[in-house]
Amino acid sequence: MDHYVITVARGFGSGGKEVASRLAAELGISCYENRILTLASQLSGLDEDLFNEVNEKIRGKKFSSLLRGLPKSFKPNPVDTDFVSDKRLFEFQKQIILNLAQSESCVIVGKCADWILKDCPHVISIYMEAPRAFCVERVMNKMKVNEETAHTSIAKTDQYRAAYYEHYTGGNHWTNPVNYDLTINSQRVGIDNCVRLIKEYLKIRFPGFLWKGTEQEI
Repeated sequence: MDHYVITVARGFGSGGKEVASRLAAELGISCYENRILTLASQLSGLDEDLFNEVNEKIRGKKFSSLLRGLPKSFKPNPVDTDFVSDKRLFEFQKQIILNLAQSESCVIVGKCADWILKDCPHVISIYMEAPRAFCVERVMNKMKVNEETAHTSIAKTDQYRAAYYEHYTGGNHWTNPVNYDLTINSQRVGIDNCVRLIKEYLKIRFPGFLWKGTEQEI
């Protein structure tokens, strides 16, 4: 094994995106979330022949460089619309995730990545959640909104994510712990220790991997 992938699913407000970003930074690898969706959205609007041509050609380093060229998003991204299926978009997004997993070490946030990569031996999947009060406080602080708006944002976003996951996985449940290697309560563990815990788990799952520094140091 010359690379590994970490997928992170998360309840809105649990800090999962922050943990994913910090984890990637400490490991010296890329973190992918909205850049995947941005690229898939752009390419899904092309002419069918051109769409297929691009889909066949995006591979390896060229593919990774293209994704890295897209802007990152660090702000909370609540969803206030109902889930609507777009299978064509999802299939290309799925191909992007599979290509990433084949080409480099990285962290992938959301997008059913745990399910898409469930048969890949070099992947670990994390689910992060926290009590509602903890999530509400985080959303209020991050988004600068009142408590009512925070509650609404969490409820709608989590409902959207659950519907999205269930639809594209053929009825599986987003919060099912069997889908993941680790399910972490970020309130109890704390954001810093979430990062540390996942790094320790990496060493347990992939003991033979040559980590940065020495085999015993990540």
